[in-house]
Amino acid sequence: MTKKLEELWKKLYGEETEYLTQLKDLLNKRRENIDYAPENPNWYKKGTVYSLYVDLFAEDFKGLTKKLDYLEELGIKTLWLLPILESPMIDQGFDISDFYKIRKELGSNQDFYNFIKKAHDKNMKIVFDIAVNHTSNQHEWFKNASQSKDAKYRDFYIWNEDKNKYKKTRLLLKGVSNSNWAYNEDTDDYYFHRFYDIQPDLNYKNPEVLFEMIKAFTFWKTKGVDGFRMDAAPFLWKKEGTNCENLKETHIVLKIFRKAFDYLGAGTAMIAEANQKPEDVIEYLGSGDECNVVYNFPLMPRIFLAIAENDTNYLKKQLKILDELNQPKDTAWFTFLRCHDELTLEFVSDKERELMNHHYLKDENWEFRDGEGISGRLYELLDKNVQKVLLAYSMLFSVQGTPIIYFGDEIGMENNPDFYEKMKNRFGYEDSRYLNRGPFSESKKENALNNTDSKESKIFTGLQDMIKIKNENVDLFNKEPVYKTKDNLFISKREIDQKSLTIINNLSEKEVNYQNHNLKPLEYLWILKQDI
Repeated sequence: MTKKLEELWKKLYGEETEYLTQLKDLLNKRRENIDYAPENPNWYKKGTVYSLYVDLFAEDFKGLTKKLDYLEELGIKTLWLLPILESPMIDQGFDISDFYKIRKELGSNQDFYNFIKKAHDKNMKIVFDIAVNHTSNQHEWFKNASQSKDAKYRDFYIWNEDKNKYKKTRLLLKGVSNSNWAYNEDTDDYYFHRFYDIQPDLNYKNPEVLFEMIKAFTFWKTKGVDGFRMDAAPFLWKKEGTNCENLKETHIVLKIFRKAFDYLGAGTAMIAEANQKPEDVIEYLGSGDECNVVYNFPLMPRIFLAIAENDTNYLKKQLKILDELNQPKDTAWFTFLRCHDELTLEFVSDKERELMNHHYLKDENWEFRDGEGISGRLYELLDKNVQKVLLAYSMLFSVQGTPIIYFGDEIGMENNPDFYEKMKNRFGYEDSRYLNRGPFSESKKENALNNTDSKESKIFTGLQDMIKIKNENVDLFNKEPVYKTKDNLFISKREIDQKSLTIINNLSEKEVNYQNHNLKPLEYLWILKQDI
C-alpha cells in the first residue's frame, strides 16, 4: 500500500510529502480500531438497496432502528442513507457543516453506532453520502476562509478576483443557481461552486484538503460504515481551459481514497456519484483500483421511454453499450427507477427529451433544470397504475446491476406539494426535487401490510416477491443476463448449470404469446427453473 500510495500522491503533489506522512500515521492508527469486516468484500454486487432520508422515513436513528423489521420483511440487504451529517439543510443535507457529527435532529453519534450494530445483526450493510466535492458555507473551514485573504483555511477553497476563470465549466443547476461564482463581501472576491452558492467547492490542489477528507471518511469506517457514496465525484479537480469534469487528477484523488480504505480492510464500497454516460462513468472504476460501484443513469429514462412508447428499441441500444464495456472484475452497477433527484433527461436525444416531457411532465411544477429533468414519484409518473409500477420494477431486475428502491416507492407514495412549498418558503429555492422528498406515509405502509386488496399492498408484495427470488438465487443474479426483444417483449435470461431465470416483460399494447405463455399488456412473468 505504502509504495503505491506514495506514487499516486507524488503525481498530484510532487515532493510535498508532509501530509502524506501524516496520512500514513493516521491510517496505521485507524487500522488498529477496525473491529468489523463484511463476510463478503463484494457484498455490493448482491441484494437490493433501499435509499432513504432518515428524518423523512423514520424521524431519527432510534426510529430507523425500529423500522429495520419492516425493511427486513421487504427483503432489503443494503441501506443507503441520504445525507446524515451536520448541515444547515438548505440542500437536504448535501451541504455539510461538520464531517464528524450526525445531525442533532437525527440523534447522537451513539444512536447511529447503535443503529449500525442492529443493522449488521440483520445482515444489512450501511452506506451513506458524503459530499466529497464541497462543504456548506457554514462549515468552520469556510467561515474562517471567508473572513480574510490571510485566513488559516483560505486555501481550502477556490478564490478569484472576478468570474473570469474556469469559464468552460457548465452549470449543473440551471434555473436554480445560474453562476459558478459567488461574491464574498468580506474579502471582495469570488469563490467557486458547482451547486448552490452556499456550497463552496473544496480545493484539492491543497494536499491538506485531501488529508482532511480521508481523515473524515476513515473515521466513519472505524465505526462500521460499509460504504460511501462519493457525492459529486467528477468535479474534484479544477483546471483552466477545461470543463473541470472527469480530469485525470480527479481519478488520482479517488484512487488515493481507495488505497486508504483497502489498507483498513477489504470490503469498503466507494460509490461514484457521477451522472455520466456508462462509457464515461466506467472510468471511475479504474482498473478495479478506484470506485467499486457506479450508477447507470441513462438506463432510467429509457425504461420510462420503453413503457410510454410501448417500444423495446429504447432499451436495446443502451444495453448494447453496457455489453461492450470492459467492466473490471469485482465492480458493480447500481440501477434505479427513481432516486432523490430527478428523472434525468440529460443523456437522451432532443426527440427523446420531447417524448419524455410529453409523457411524464404532467404538471409544469415538476420541471427541473430547464427541461433537462422531471421531478416526480414513481407512482405519479406511471399514472398511478400499479401494473405499470410493477412492470417497471420487473424491467429493473431484468438488467445487469444492483437495484435501488427509493423510500416509499414500494407503497405507491405520491408527490408532496405541501412539503415542496414548505421547503421553498424556508430556503427560497424553487427546487422541484422536494416534491419527491415528502415524509414517509405510515398510513400507506399500514395499508400495504394489512390490506391485501389495496394498491399499496399489491405494489409491496409484488416487489417483495421479486426481491425474494433475487435473494434466494444469488448465483443466478451474479450472471450477466442475455437479452432478447421480440414483439415488444423485453426478455432477460440468466442461466447456470442447474438453474435458469427468464423474465418476460410485455411492453406491447396487446396480448402476446411467448413460448406458450400469454402475457397481457403491461404484464410480466418470471420463470425460475431448477435442475434443467
